[in-house]
Amino acid sequence: MIPKKYRLKNQKAFDATYRNRHIVSDSLLTIYAGKPKKDANQLTRYGFVVSKKYHKRSVKRNRIKRLMRECVRLAIKNNKLTEVENYMSIILIPKEKTLGCKLCDIEKSFFKLIARLK
Repeated sequence: MIPKKYRLKNQKAFDATYRNRHIVSDSLLTIYAGKPKKDANQLTRYGFVVSKKYHKRSVKRNRIKRLMRECVRLAIKNNKLTEVENYMSIILIPKEKTLGCKLCDIEKSFFKLIARLK
């Protein structure tokens, strides 16, 4: 589980990130990036969105959210997210192909998109 200090918590934060419209995408994930930081001491916060449109079964939606959270948690733990440290918030949204993927596939896609986000 990602520590609370790294989570996007309220609807206003999600809406502000969506409004910024800085988007990168591939066949597995879509990443929305928020505004650039004004203060370097702020932490980047992460949000995960899996709608009912993705899959009607909550078990499947929750599995994808767990995989995305684990990917981000490991990246934070190993300090691999230096590229996104200048954004206030990041939202991850899976695509339909993600349904049968494993953690390693999601990690590859995530790091590829993070590199393109610069």
